[in-house]
Order: sequence, then structure tokens, then C-alpha cells
Amino acid sequence: MSVYLDNAASTALVPEALAAMSDAWSRPGNPMSLHDAGRRARRLLEESREKIAGCIGARPSEVIFTGGGTEADNLALKGIYRARRADDERRRRLVISAVEHHAVLDPAQWLADHEDADLVILPVDRRGRVDPADLRNELAAHPGEVALVSVMWANNEVGTVQPIAELAALAREFDVPLHSDAVAAVGHLPVDYAASGLSAMSLAAHKFGGPQGIGALVLGRDVAAQPLVHGGGHERDLRSGTPDVAGAAGMAAALQVAVDCMDRNAAAADALRDRLLSALAGLDGTVVNSGPDGLPGVVHVSFDRCEGDSLLMLLDAQGVQCSTGSACTAGVASASHVLLAMGMDRAAARGSLRFSIGADNTADDIDAVAGALTQVIDRARAAGLTGVR
Repeated sequence: MSVYLDNAASTALVPEALAAMSDAWSRPGNPMSLHDAGRRARRLLEESREKIAGCIGARPSEVIFTGGGTEADNLALKGIYRARRADDERRRRLVISAVEHHAVLDPAQWLADHEDADLVILPVDRRGRVDPADLRNELAAHPGEVALVSVMWANNEVGTVQPIAELAALAREFDVPLHSDAVAAVGHLPVDYAASGLSAMSLAAHKFGGPQGIGALVLGRDVAAQPLVHGGGHERDLRSGTPDVAGAAGMAAALQVAVDCMDRNAAAADALRDRLLSALAGLDGTVVNSGPDGLPGVVHVSFDRCEGDSLLMLLDAQGVQCSTGSACTAGVASASHVLLAMGMDRAAARGSLRFSIGADNTADDIDAVAGALTQVIDRARAAGLTGVR
């Protein structure tokens, strides 16, 4: 038995993406070259850009290809912060939520450590949601001092969806750009960049059936940013380097499939989620942390008196692949910052797992996971009591 329930980490490549990439790989050509092969590659690159833009409610000129979501987040935070600070040195406040992915948390902290940013972290409620009133209070208390706000569209661990349109409207009211890490949301939730009011938004292809190693930053034409990589001036002079044409083609094909099948996939994922929740309800000492109005198919659970790492490995030995709610640094388990920000105690946070259901999963998969859990929970609790890993 092998059951993959870690689709929030990375999804399988859809056939349409593989076909688009294979076709692109079969033909030579640098999209910056002027001859026929170069023009053909350039045409494919721009057609892919147009398709992606159409799927997310953006203009093609706003889509900047990157090496993935992490690079897109770094380009947004560092690039916009530096441009805003250069325009007005008073703009040194950088506001993010407490539940951001490390691709936002870490560059934000880096700017605080190395470029004199004043980092402000907005709290969240027990569901992991930012209160727009907290953002309003921060912006009103420091007029003209905030360089950038960054709040993720949907949380990658517990699936909580943020009130992005409301937050973006607040930011615009105070003339502050709002960036959103939408890596977990694009392809799974309706995302309309133009309607959202965002200034910038990050996405990654491998989260919705595309290839790993390519993503995009959607950046408004009126939003100033400084590049991180200098060279030939590709991608609006913001991301130099020969573009990955095959990756862009695969990303565009996968996103089109994800958007076209979104309603059907979401309904199927949520039906399987409910099946898993029913099975979990029969297990003592389990607490569900994800809500029904979050990302489709995401089930985040805390298991009393368990170490998440032990439970994860025991499940893996049974052929069930999911993810832990805690990270491991230098061999020492540490509780997820997301769960702690939501008010969870460290023991519960360290005993958490995320099951994320994808389009290929079936009811048999869920039943297999439920059966495996009943076999391993007691062993995981014993391991937690004895200190065995």
C-alpha cells in the first residue's frame, strides 16, 4: 500500500503539463534570440504568460517568471521594500502576519537584521486569521512609515483563508502596497488578482500539477521594485536570466487544468476530507485544527500524547505519506510557529499532522489511512512517553 496525502507540499505533474514541456524540450531556441527558433521559443513563453494571467485575473505584463514561490516572495519583499525605502527613507516598517511561510518570514527578518527594517508581526486568532482592525491600527499609527504589508492568501499548514480583499483595500487606503503569498491558494481557490486589489502575489507551479522549479511573481505595473538578480534585463528588468520556456509551458498547462477542474476537484477533496474526519472522530485524543471553510482537502490534526515525528515515520512505514505539523532543526523537534501563533500549546503543536488530499486520491486511500492510524497511534504514544524516536 502507498497512499500520498501530502499534496499541499507538492502535487503530481498532470499529463497536460508533461506534454507541453516535452514539446518545448524537443525544440531548441533561446527566447531572447532573433532567429526563427528564438522567436518560436519567445512565442511559447509569451503564450504561457498570457494563459497564466488569464487564469488568475492579471495582465500578461504583470506576470514575472521566477524559480518558484520562494524566489517570488523574496523578490516581492526585498524588491518592493528597497524601492519604497529608496523613494522615502521614512518607509522602514515591514508588516507581515504571524502565520507566514518561511519564504516570507525569513526575508522579512533578513531585512530587519541587515537593512534596518522595522519588522511588525500581526497576530492571528485561534483559526489563524488576521483581524483587519489590527492592520488598520498599525497603518493609522504610522502614516508614511510602512513600506510593505505581506499576508498570505491561504495558510499552507492549516488551510485558513485570509480576508485578502479587505486587507488590500485597507492598505490602498493608506497608500501601502500589499503582497500576498498565494502559493497554497492558486489552483485550489478562485483567485482574481485584479479584483483582489493586491499590489503583488506569488505562486508556484508544483502546487497545482505543474513542474517544480518554476513560479511567478504577479506585480502591478505601477508597483516599484528593485531586482535581486542583475544581468540581461529579462522579466521587466526584475529577474535576469534565460527564462525556463518548458517550465513556463508546463506551468500554464497545469494551471489551466486546475482552474477548469477546480469546482469538481474541490468537491471531491472535501468529500474525502469529511470521510477522513469521520474516521478521526472515532480515535481518542484527536483535535482537528483545520476548518471547513479553508483550503479544499486539508485536514490538520493534533494527536494527544504523540510526537508528530514519531507518528509520521510510523505511518510512512505503513505506506501513508503525509506531513508533520512541526519542523526539525538540528535534530531537535520544534513546534510550528503557525500553530503557536494560533494559541496552541507546544505539546499539542508538536503532536500534529497535516493530511492534504489531491485529485488522484480515492475513498480507498482514506480508508487505508484510517486503518493505519488505528494501528500506529498507540505505538506513537508509547514512543512519546519513552523518548524513542
